[in-house]
Amino acid sequence: MKPEQLELLTTVSAPSLSPDAGRAVVSASRPSFASDSYVGQLWLLELDGSAPPRRLTRGESDSGPRHSPDGVWIAFLRADAKGVAQLAVVEAAGGEPRVLTERTLGVGGFAWSPDGGSIVFVSRTPEPGRYGSIDDVGAGAEAPRHITTLNYRGDGVGFTGDKVQELFTLDVPGLEQEPFVRPRGRAAHGLHKVPDGLPETTARPLAGQDVADPCYSPDGRWIYFAAALHEEHDTDLRSQVYRVPAVGEAPAVPELVLGAADSPWAYRAPRFSNDGATLFALGQFVGESGTDFLARQVAVCAMDARATGVREAAVLTDTDAVDYTECEQLVPHGDSGVLALARVRGTGELHLVTAGGNSSVLGSGPQVIHGAASNGATIVVSYVSQDSPGECAALEGGSLRQLTGFGNALRRQTTLSAPREISFTAPDGYPVHGWIHLPQGLGPHPVLLNIHGGPFSQYGPAYFDEAQVYAAAGYAVLQCNPRGSSSYGRAHGTAIRHAMGTVDLQDIMAFLDGACASEPDLDEGRVGVLGGSYGGYLTAWTIAHEHRFAAALVERGFLDPMSFVGTSDIGWFFADAYTGSGPERVAAQSPMAKIGQVRTPTLVMHSEGDYRCPVEQAQRYYVGLKQRGVPTEFVLFPGESHGLSRGGSPWHRRQRFEAILRWFNRYLPVDGSSNQTGP
Repeated sequence: MKPEQLELLTTVSAPSLSPDAGRAVVSASRPSFASDSYVGQLWLLELDGSAPPRRLTRGESDSGPRHSPDGVWIAFLRADAKGVAQLAVVEAAGGEPRVLTERTLGVGGFAWSPDGGSIVFVSRTPEPGRYGSIDDVGAGAEAPRHITTLNYRGDGVGFTGDKVQELFTLDVPGLEQEPFVRPRGRAAHGLHKVPDGLPETTARPLAGQDVADPCYSPDGRWIYFAAALHEEHDTDLRSQVYRVPAVGEAPAVPELVLGAADSPWAYRAPRFSNDGATLFALGQFVGESGTDFLARQVAVCAMDARATGVREAAVLTDTDAVDYTECEQLVPHGDSGVLALARVRGTGELHLVTAGGNSSVLGSGPQVIHGAASNGATIVVSYVSQDSPGECAALEGGSLRQLTGFGNALRRQTTLSAPREISFTAPDGYPVHGWIHLPQGLGPHPVLLNIHGGPFSQYGPAYFDEAQVYAAAGYAVLQCNPRGSSSYGRAHGTAIRHAMGTVDLQDIMAFLDGACASEPDLDEGRVGVLGGSYGGYLTAWTIAHEHRFAAALVERGFLDPMSFVGTSDIGWFFADAYTGSGPERVAAQSPMAKIGQVRTPTLVMHSEGDYRCPVEQAQRYYVGLKQRGVPTEFVLFPGESHGLSRGGSPWHRRQRFEAILRWFNRYLPVDGSSNQTGP
């Protein structure tokens, strides 16, 4: 794949099943250079194969579909003229969608009431005068922010205290109701008042903190949600499950249902079993301190839904062995079970977990299953395969029967590199597992050692645009999951606690050496290294200790743990957990402290709006290299956050790839020639 072919990458949402389980709906989205945004619509899938998939909607950006329980409507999010997501519904049989909200900052997650008559949703409400709530008052003219908390902004979200995410409900209009007509003329100027046609939105006032993951109780009387409303919420990572009445006046204080203020667990994503007897949730152990998060694998938890008072949940899954971190929501299945998404050795599996604590693997293989829907015995999943970034399939007998062909254009117009699974052994005997992508043509090929972020994250065999772009340019790409990564158990993830740059460095070098020694198509004398976030950290650390690399890319890096504490949105707890807090200990793990040892030509790349690894990390690293005479350049992207490579604007994502390929072609040309003075 070439950078200009990014438009071929179609990703899909979690699917939604019709009440009769005969159809599924999914949203498909792709980058568009024409709009420099992501465009997509809802697609209707006939599970019996009687008709090919077809577009159900024609909006510029429609996403997140969910059938109403009565089968009348499909609710979804539609981008308005400003690109802000609003709640909309379309008849399941087809027709013109109706937009139901006009929220200034848009709508986030939502859920249907059991009778299909109402929807609960979350939305951020700006303080008056902020975020365009007053015409002609731009960001630079807003009043100053008065900040008193540790946790006051988030990467990709921005400042949070002045736009709290709150809970709202609305009644869905009947099929016979006339659609919304925007007031114009006298009506628009208040000279002759007429109804605007939008359903009335009711706020469910809470405690001034963000809420998430709303759902209704089976009888429709209560709305359950996750939030951190306890007094010490600003100094820990705990969150609990609360509830408020679905109708009538909301109480001043929501009722706490799951998790106490001093609980060692953080709970999210509450969902009821189909029989209504069990309330499931995802839980992460955070310890007595409330911040013991490092490599704490997310578990599926449950409590008796009929119990009264504040409860702790029963932990149903093995927190040392299986991780459900990537599971955004649990999906009720059968009478008393839920479907959950697990990270396992670089892949994404679908598991069934019952209220009794039994777990079984329903779907596995060389792909990442990231969404599921269930109705009776029917299960439909969304997944990323080796040759497609987004497809849907019916799960039948443990196998996937593909329902879509969103990756067909990609396969027709590009030559894909198939990942090959390989393993090698570190000097201390520890196994290092990963994948190799080989380019077309005869070797030996120059090599790029690509290091993932996290560090509690993973590479796998599923389609990855970076590996495909680099392989298409002629590079062999090596990707492994060193100690510190996820999906190999908790001990693997905690191995670098207060020891970053130790066994993780050993592992990636052992993987590189093992691959070069065993693969004749690799040129061990022509090797580059690159990575982002923690991958940027380990790249910078590696080139301070190993000088065999022709060039390096340090992207959005975690480069100075000391300054990270006061500048990153997660700095107040993250750096201490990984590197400790003693100055000598921190310096012993800091790439900035070892910058004088770097000799490798290094491209530094960052986003101006990165709140996770703030831009000062890159600026100081770049200037430090420059002062020491190391060949270096700095590529800085305006208007982007930490997630540029995954969700940045399409043009910026293309320009990012082009800059990376230019850099490596200068110092590590595919044809073996030297071009170190080139552009």
